Amino acid sequence: MFFKDVIGQEEAKQRLIAEVKEGRIPHAQLICGPEGTGKLPLAIAYARYICCENRGEHDACGVCPTCVKFNKLAHPDLHFVFPVIKKKAGKDTVCDDFISDWRNFVLQTPYFNLNHWLKEMGAENQQAQIFVKESDEIVQKLSLKSSQGGYKIMIIWLPEKMNVECSNKLLKLLEEPPAMTIFLLVSEEPDAILQTIQSRTQRFNIHGIEESEISKVLQTKYGLQPQDADDIAHRSEGNFLKALETIHLSEENKLFFELFVNLMRLSYQRKIREMKQWSEAVASMGRERQKNFLAYCQRMIRENFMYNFHQRDLVYMNPEEQNFSTRFAPFINERNVMGIMDELSEAQLHIGQNVNAKMVFFDFSLKMIVLLVQK
Repeated sequence: MFFKDVIGQEEAKQRLIAEVKEGRIPHAQLICGPEGTGKLPLAIAYARYICCENRGEHDACGVCPTCVKFNKLAHPDLHFVFPVIKKKAGKDTVCDDFISDWRNFVLQTPYFNLNHWLKEMGAENQQAQIFVKESDEIVQKLSLKSSQGGYKIMIIWLPEKMNVECSNKLLKLLEEPPAMTIFLLVSEEPDAILQTIQSRTQRFNIHGIEESEISKVLQTKYGLQPQDADDIAHRSEGNFLKALETIHLSEENKLFFELFVNLMRLSYQRKIREMKQWSEAVASMGRERQKNFLAYCQRMIRENFMYNFHQRDLVYMNPEEQNFSTRFAPFINERNVMGIMDELSEAQLHIGQNVNAKMVFFDFSLKMIVLLVQK
């Protein structure tokens, strides 16, 4: 992964390059921003540029011994931490148990989210985290001397998934970092990270990718016609993963759309028995998928509310979703939109706390009966 491989984000690239050239590399950066904006590819390109033995004006050279090792993400001074699932009950699990799969996955699919990584691990029905044992691994790796005499770089993807014990141990490292060590924390929910860790890092905010940049990639790499590429780029809201899902007609998004439509219809028609069956069907999905579905519902409620204002440039739905919204949007208005969003947020919170999913979704569906009549 080079800077040239990162879609858009020119301002962020120039700032990182300037840090290296001017010799003012922070020992710990919290790279944060929305999903699908290229935070991890950017962090890897930055790490490569820092370590490159013959770096150019705008990118790493790609041919020095260090770059050759980076081509496989196997440089001895580059370390990764990421959420994993327990391989065996009662046995400590660390990232190195999955490192080969991780490297191959990142090299093949640099733009991905947690759900994609869970699927790669064959663990869609489990909740991944960074376990306490990982903190010992981090300490051990960073206590060794740099193999090349330069920086040691620790990239932590989704540090918000660290459990409390692991976070506390990382805090001690950030307070007294080993010499020539750089931490790159790549986060989508920085406020879920311990405040004491946040305060010891330099925050680096990444924004959505420019529509023109997404459109350009869709045309050059995926062969879309300019008009189609522009339309998909607009609906992606700066999230390249959304653009890819639109192209590939994501089966998951189709499922979420059908579940959302069914819930709204059943709630409006007050079909309690069918709503209970709907709740049981959603409860049978894994926790991460349930959270993704609730996030999808929030997006659809927001988009349907905006649809009522007849401002096309403010609406980000595919044709199938828009077709449904022509009839459904009037039911989402100033009187109920905040109530529905609050109920969805509460359901997300309860799913994250492992509350019984059948109860969570059935309770939410019952509340929708009341909220939808406020037309």
